Amino acid sequence: MIKSKFIALLLSLMFGMITVQTTAQDLLTLENALEIALENNYEIRLASKDLEIDEMSVSPGFAGMLPRVFASADTDNRTQNISQTRNDGTQIDLDGAKNNNLSYGVGLDWTIFDGFSMFARYDKLKEMENLGKAELQFTVLGRVSDVMITYYDLVQQQQQLSALDSTLTISQQRVELADNRFSIGKVSKLEVLNAQVDLNTDRTLFVRQNELYANTKIRLNEFMARSVTIDFKVENDMLVQQDLVLADLEKLAKAQNPELQAQLIKKRIAELELKDVKGNRYPTVTANTGYNFSDSESSLGFTKQNSAQGWNYGFSASIDIFNGNNQSRNEKIAKLQLENTEIIIEQQTQMIMSQLASAYQTYITNIGLIELESENEEINKENLDITLAKYDIGTIPTIEFRTAQLNYINARVRLSEAKYQAKLSETILKQLTGSLTL
Repeated sequence: MIKSKFIALLLSLMFGMITVQTTAQDLLTLENALEIALENNYEIRLASKDLEIDEMSVSPGFAGMLPRVFASADTDNRTQNISQTRNDGTQIDLDGAKNNNLSYGVGLDWTIFDGFSMFARYDKLKEMENLGKAELQFTVLGRVSDVMITYYDLVQQQQQLSALDSTLTISQQRVELADNRFSIGKVSKLEVLNAQVDLNTDRTLFVRQNELYANTKIRLNEFMARSVTIDFKVENDMLVQQDLVLADLEKLAKAQNPELQAQLIKKRIAELELKDVKGNRYPTVTANTGYNFSDSESSLGFTKQNSAQGWNYGFSASIDIFNGNNQSRNEKIAKLQLENTEIIIEQQTQMIMSQLASAYQTYITNIGLIELESENEEINKENLDITLAKYDIGTIPTIEFRTAQLNYINARVRLSEAKYQAKLSETILKQLTGSLTL
């Protein structure tokens, strides 16, 4: 009777009818985790603010294309004791003589030509905005990848906990069965001790795995920028896309990889920097105008009071004839910086293609391992069923039962690990191609 109940319990555990109890925890879906991370993650928020700054900076005023309108006021007041001797010998002495001057008005300065540098600066501001968008996309992809990888890690750890919980329950029932058999004299004390040793080993593995599971939850909460004490459970399975093609991934990476796109934008910025520098070879033409008021009074002199108001306007032009050959040096430096961006683009492309090839090889390997480990799990389950039947009638020793038990549990763990590694490779491939989506 005891053995029949034991066998029924084993079968129910092996077929997944008993799992780790998580009913007291809220289910966190991957969609929920990503939504929380996109809203709260500190790096994403900082990158978003940087992009806002870049967007606000795209202005003709920042590029120097608009005039400067200003108001000015100036006053100069003096009180002096004056002694004058004129050409005709006349002597004039005056204490507390006042001399007051007041001027005020509005003016306008406008650089109307600077060798097209202002247009280069305006285009550069636009490219800086595009660079901010690429950097935000890179940050978002990175944090989304972190969340997804950590989430899938929790899924496979949860599966491993379920497997370890199953073997722990089996080992506990085995100890009870060994005790019962020992009490009626069918087995020796050694079998009871062996069963207890295996149970303690399984308990240790379960505790260690549970610790890793808890720490991984903390890491996922950190990525979501929320309290690390929030508890939750994750979904029980992960779907792996098995039809990725390397040639297609390479095309996507060249067109969409945010790091590569950022380098292409930086090359465009370097081209505009060179255009800006070359603009210094042309003259700078500035227009100015204004309307001014002035009022002055003097206690001593030919004119006691003077008032004036009216327009002033004019143009000015300047060009460097010689500035220590700095213009030529600045252009050479700008050209070298442009050449550097081209080298970096080649380097970045090569690195991305290398990462893609490596990740794809890992992806293909793990896709194959999923099929292999699925087959291994079926074989080990069948082996366990046969072993259970023999163990029920007492025709095999405990060590063979333990071996069959561990082989099946390990097969489940390896299958879970293969799925996770394949999903990890898939996520990395999609991150590199800038196409990471649910």
